[in-house]
Amino acid sequence: MAKNEKLSRRFFLKTTGVLTLLAAIPASLKSAYKQVKDFIVIQKKTAPLTISVNKKAYTLDSDTRTTLLDLLRENLALTGTKKGCDHGQCGACTVHVDGERVLSCLTLSAMVSGKEVTTIEGIANDGQLHPMQEAFIVCDGFQCGYCTPGQIMSAIACIKEGHANSVTEIKEHMSGNLCRCGAYNGIVESIQKVATS
Repeated sequence: MAKNEKLSRRFFLKTTGVLTLLAAIPASLKSAYKQVKDFIVIQKKTAPLTISVNKKAYTLDSDTRTTLLDLLRENLALTGTKKGCDHGQCGACTVHVDGERVLSCLTLSAMVSGKEVTTIEGIANDGQLHPMQEAFIVCDGFQCGYCTPGQIMSAIACIKEGHANSVTEIKEHMSGNLCRCGAYNGIVESIQKVATS
């Protein structure tokens, strides 16, 4: 009897402690959430932004901390540019700014004011696929397709920059673009096909 009494007291104390802790957490979490939310609202600053994307002009108020990637996807609904790592390590977000390839996840939208941005949606010409897009299809340069827009944008830049003279050179200058499916042979073949045509 004494043993059962001890166990039930221990059980009661543990249960009471856990319930007390759980009862206290929501209030503190709610308070912390409100403080963070209030801080973000206070700190948020917008600025007018004029940007040309795929030869179309846009004027909008943008949060000064917004990346080009988020502006393209969230504000302009151009979702061809992919969000992969969001740390500039995978290349899925590659776009061209004034003809130069950039990682849009590391580029603030305020930095491209007045510049021409080209995304994967803007490289086709009058409904005709860009030669690099056609080469990716013919050479099987993709599998799941998630990294393909960034791969294609980097591949176009690779040729434009004059770095498509050998397989080694292509691999070196495409090394910032990762393909988790491993379609690298098709990607290199696509670049060679366009570079020699």
